[in-house]
Amino acid sequence: MLHRGISRISTRRQNEGRFSLLTLKLLVSMKKIVKQVVAADVAQNELVICLGRMYDDWIPELYANKTFANTVKGFAALILWVQKWTDDLIPVRYVMEATGVYHESFAYFLEAKGCEVSIVLPNKISNYMRTLEVKTITDKTASEAIARFGLERQLDRWKRPAEIFRRLRQRTRERDQLVTERTLVKNQLHAEQTEAYPSKESITRMKARIQLLNKQIRQIKEEMDALVKQDKEVNRAVEIITSIPGVGVLTAATVLAETNGFELIRNKRQLTSYAGLDVREKTSGTSVKGKPKISKKGNRYLRKAMHMPALAAIRGEGRFRVLFIRLISKHGIKMKAAVAVQRKLLEMIYTLHKTKITYDMDFLKKEPITLSLQEI
Repeated sequence: MLHRGISRISTRRQNEGRFSLLTLKLLVSMKKIVKQVVAADVAQNELVICLGRMYDDWIPELYANKTFANTVKGFAALILWVQKWTDDLIPVRYVMEATGVYHESFAYFLEAKGCEVSIVLPNKISNYMRTLEVKTITDKTASEAIARFGLERQLDRWKRPAEIFRRLRQRTRERDQLVTERTLVKNQLHAEQTEAYPSKESITRMKARIQLLNKQIRQIKEEMDALVKQDKEVNRAVEIITSIPGVGVLTAATVLAETNGFELIRNKRQLTSYAGLDVREKTSGTSVKGKPKISKKGNRYLRKAMHMPALAAIRGEGRFRVLFIRLISKHGIKMKAAVAVQRKLLEMIYTLHKTKITYDMDFLKKEPITLSLQEI
């Protein structure tokens, strides 16, 4: 902390009435801090913090670690601790992973305090950690990796999600949970009805539960439709996305909600990685040849949202059916081809959203489909 050191030395030497040669050498040798990062590995109950700084010789330094409660009281204590251990003349950037919902309260707190916040997609940190010589992965080593990542990369400043995307995400996720619960109850009802001595009372209760779940699912759909219609920009975005064959309002709302209107997404490759639809392949020489498969290390709600639209698109007569048929003729694996369609469909949604144009049904007549190695 250069200015503090200079201030202390200046005060002391002014009292003595002179500067010594040793003092001047000390000032010249002091390195200047150009970047400061507070990295947080966020869990449900705690924040594992690592402080890092970058000097003007571009050598990063990790110099402090501490754990705080993932509560408002813990956030306040963290702010005071950071102020004590950082240079107040150099901006401090708080960096964390987008870990489910556990990081949200912390991010909102920091944003309200005017702090610089960056939220990084989890796959970016996991890929970065593979480049480090980290043999044991703990909360502390994870926070240190996040700190190094924040020091080395130029990160975008996080903005509070739009209220409509937050509310849409709450409802799409609640609906997903209700549909899963309804499927479970239906399976239980089927098992009860087909056994030798079914219980009439149990069957009655199960049917009542299914009716209640159906009612709640309808209520959520009505709320989502109302949310979409009350915002002109979101309504227009949904209209553009649903112009793709097989994609409905629910899928469009889910994709927009889970990506915050694609706020954190910069390109199609990043989007497929965020959804866990990116292809992983392990090969080494002539002896190790693993089968290519999707990573599934991403947002499961996005992957799940693309399943039914992909099947509907495959049954249609557009480019996605052509893609599916070409892949089936190449390797004969239907599920693998269906996943490729899911990925292509998600990329198409992103492209149309960014370009603000609707889907062209006559695209195949103008330009043939080309397959990348990942799609094959």
